Amino acid sequence: MTHYLLTIYQPDGEPPAPEILEPIMKNVAAFQEELRAAGAWVFNGGLHPPDTATVVRAQDDDVLVTDGPYLEGKEHVGGFTVIRAADLDEALEWGRKLTRATTLPIEVRPLVDGSCG
Repeated sequence: MTHYLLTIYQPDGEPPAPEILEPIMKNVAAFQEELRAAGAWVFNGGLHPPDTATVVRAQDDDVLVTDGPYLEGKEHVGGFTVIRAADLDEALEWGRKLTRATTLPIEVRPLVDGSCG
């Protein structure tokens, strides 16, 4: 089995109103339950807003620490899930389910062999 990273991209700005966000979060919880029941779940996590990030960068013999985010944009990584899947087709099916649950774009990317326990 290969591990895949499902990255959730969300727009910058305030989160949606509760009447919009609550059904989405219920759908995400149902997705996570299905993923766990299938034995495909490895781990997942949500992230605080990008303005809470700190960037650490090597510069010559020093290390520069600056406020984040690393990249400015209209979207940011809001969360992620690492899954086990037999192949890309299976990982893409989980990505389809997650994009339906979140209503947000999902990037599906294989992890390098051995990079996840």
